[in-house]
Amino acid sequence: MGLFNNLFSGGNGDDAPNAKIAWTVLENESQLETILRDSKTKTQVIFKHSTTCGISRMALNRFTANFSLAPNLATMYFLDLHAFRKVSNTVAAKFNVIHQSPQLIIIRNGAVVFHTSHGAIPEVNLETYV
Repeated sequence: MGLFNNLFSGGNGDDAPNAKIAWTVLENESQLETILRDSKTKTQVIFKHSTTCGISRMALNRFTANFSLAPNLATMYFLDLHAFRKVSNTVAAKFNVIHQSPQLIIIRNGAVVFHTSHGAIPEVNLETYV
């Protein structure tokens, strides 16, 4: 969990903006059932991130900079692809999306309503999906 804390605690100046999103770490497959259940009453968002990829870091930083969604409107999940590769594979299979990195997946009413990757992530208007 140390890497996650370093990424989002603002420990180095570059990552400080990420603290403005109330991330939930997606670290086990059982959480996917929670996501499906909770998506019936609240939009669920999964951000799949490669901690070793500069493009993924850029997408995350730009997504965070543009983020303005009120915390009560969606649950935001962060998936570290390297730390939780099995969970990432299960996300692709369970939600029927091709694995990409970085990737943003939006789930509502038990189904994926939108997904995108790479440079398109920061352009997503989450308000459209809540």
